[in-house]
Amino acid sequence: MNASSPPTTMEPLSARIPSDLYLWLAQLQVEGAATNSDKLRVLLGQLKRQHDGAFDYVAAHAWTRDLTARLRDSLVRIESETGQHSEVVSLLLDHFIAALALAISQAPADAGQARQFEEALVRRAAALCETLLRQGTPASAAAYDPQVVRRHLGTTLDLAQPLHPSTSSKGS
Repeated sequence: MNASSPPTTMEPLSARIPSDLYLWLAQLQVEGAATNSDKLRVLLGQLKRQHDGAFDYVAAHAWTRDLTARLRDSLVRIESETGQHSEVVSLLLDHFIAALALAISQAPADAGQARQFEEALVRRAAALCETLLRQGTPASAAAYDPQVVRRHLGTTLDLAQPLHPSTSSKGS
């Protein structure tokens, strides 16, 4: 708690929940929360911010990283056990987290803000495409399956070719 915020009054809450939910909550890893009471406080706070639309981009980014923690932890374990790492998966997750955070943190009030959101979202999508193209440029990508990017980029490249000025003017 910082010096400018008023002290928080704690209120007791009692609830009966099914045992499967209780066991799930007891095993759930929530950053900064050790007890079930702590976990409920953190989770209810997240839900309230989500409901109130109070997620700014940074908070939404942190929340989406939290949502993907199990996946990221699993990938770290696989890397530790096998020595294999996928730069492709890491980069894709970074883009997905950022794009989802961008969407969660937005509620355009007018057409101008909708255009700004569209600009930011398309910029993020284009950066994702550039990332995949960079991984597809060498003979093999830095991935669990070195051919995964090349295998899926063919149609994208075919669609992009008419957009490139130097390729469209060659036929003229």
